[in-house]
Amino acid sequence: MAPSLDDESSLFNFVVRDGNGVKGIVDSGISKVPRPYIQPPAEQINKKNASKCEIPPIDLSKLDGPEHDEVANQIVRAAETLGFFQVVNHGVPIQLLDTLKQTAHNFFGLPAERKAVYRKEVSPSPLVKYGTSFVPEKEKALEWKDYISMAYTNENEALQQWPMECRDVALQYLKTSHEMVKKLLDALMANLGVELDDSNIDAFIGKKMVNMNFYPTCPNPELTVGVGRHSDMGTLTILLQDGIGGLYVKVPEDIDMEKKGEWVEIPPIPGALVINIGDMLQIWSNGRYKSAEHRVRTTSTKSRVSIPIFTSPQATQKIAPLPPVVEKDGMAHYREFLFSDYINNFFGNAHDGKKSLDFAKVNFS
Repeated sequence: MAPSLDDESSLFNFVVRDGNGVKGIVDSGISKVPRPYIQPPAEQINKKNASKCEIPPIDLSKLDGPEHDEVANQIVRAAETLGFFQVVNHGVPIQLLDTLKQTAHNFFGLPAERKAVYRKEVSPSPLVKYGTSFVPEKEKALEWKDYISMAYTNENEALQQWPMECRDVALQYLKTSHEMVKKLLDALMANLGVELDDSNIDAFIGKKMVNMNFYPTCPNPELTVGVGRHSDMGTLTILLQDGIGGLYVKVPEDIDMEKKGEWVEIPPIPGALVINIGDMLQIWSNGRYKSAEHRVRTTSTKSRVSIPIFTSPQATQKIAPLPPVVEKDGMAHYREFLFSDYINNFFGNAHDGKKSLDFAKVNFS
C-alpha cells in the first residue's frame, strides 16, 4: 500500500524499511515530489545553466602502439585537471554494455519483496546490499535513487551470493574491464614515479564493487537530485551511463582551465565508459591528481540507469602520499591513515562535496 506523502515517518518506512525505494513511490502514481526529497535551493541543479564538457574521449587502443606516451599524457592531464574523462576502445564488449543496462532495468523492475531481501539489515550476504539514497538516516534531503551494490571477493562467492538476476553480466563487466583499469593505473602511477606490477597492484585496487543505480522518472526534476555533490572515496571509478545523461562534474577552482568552479555535464557517448579519479589517487599523488566532485540530476521523461565499478584498496591498507611524490614536493599534504577509518568517515556523513578529504588533510595552521 502506498504511503501518505505528508507523513514523513510512514514514507521513510515505505521507501527504506520495506524496500519499495523511490521506484515504489513513483509506481504509486505521485504527481509531485514528496517533501523529504526536495533539496535546498543551493543544491538544486539548473539544467539550463550548465554547459557540456566537450573534451573528446581517449582512445585506449593506442596505448598498445607508437602513440602510447601521448595517450598516457592525455590520461595524466585529465587526472590533474577535471578528474573525469571518457574512454573508447577500452576492451569491454559493446554488446555487454547494452546487456548491462537492460539487466539493471530488469532488476529494478522486480517486485519490491524480491529486492528487499537484500536490504542491509536482512541481506543473506555481507557482499550484497540493496538500498535507496546514500545514508538516509543522516540526510537533510533524500536522493532520488535506488541501488544494488555487489562487493567482489572471489568468483565463487560472487556466483553463490550475488543476485542471480544480475550476477553473470556484472561479473563479466568486472572481468573484461580489469585489463583497462590496470592500463589506466599504470599510466597514472608511472607519472608519479611508481612502477605497477603484480606484487603491488592490490595495494591500489585490491577491492572492487559493482553497483547498479536506478533513477526513476521524477515529476519535478528541478527540485531533486539523483546523487548529491561528492567525490568517490576509492581509487578509480569506471562508469557506464545510458543515453539519457545527467552526470555533472565541477571544474576545480585551482586548475588552469576554462569554467573554473562551474558544473559541466559529461555527455553520454555511445560505447564509451566514464572514468573518474577517487580520493585515494588524490592522496597518493599528494594532491596532483584531482578526485572529481560530481552529482547527478533527475529527469521527468525516462528512468535512467548507471553501472559503476568502484576500485579501492583493501580496508586494512595503510594510505599516505607516495614517497617519490613527497620527496619531489618537499612535504606531505595528507597524513597516514587506515583505509577502513576513511570508509567509516565517508559513510558516516551525508554527501557534502569533497569534505571527505578533510579527514586526511594535514593542517598547516
